[in-house]
Amino acid sequence: MNRYLVLLIRRPHLDPAVVPLHRAFLEGLRAEGRVELSGGFSDKSGGAYLLHAVDLAEATALVHNDPAYVSGGWDITVYEWQTV
Repeated sequence: MNRYLVLLIRRPHLDPAVVPLHRAFLEGLRAEGRVELSGGFSDKSGGAYLLHAVDLAEATALVHNDPAYVSGGWDITVYEWQTV
């Protein structure tokens, strides 16, 4: 499995009701061994999570099921993270 950094930046029209759904989604991925780390930024501008996937296509498909993505309340970018 490869690691992917998923970066989420809040948009002005963010619906706060989506946040618990997003967190539950991450917990489900964590239970599957797919999420290594996750958390919000201290300035409340967004957050990030470290996702395990076979390739970028799989990582992107997983992210597209995230309520944060589906709701349109965040700008989300997925980066392959090559650690040294």
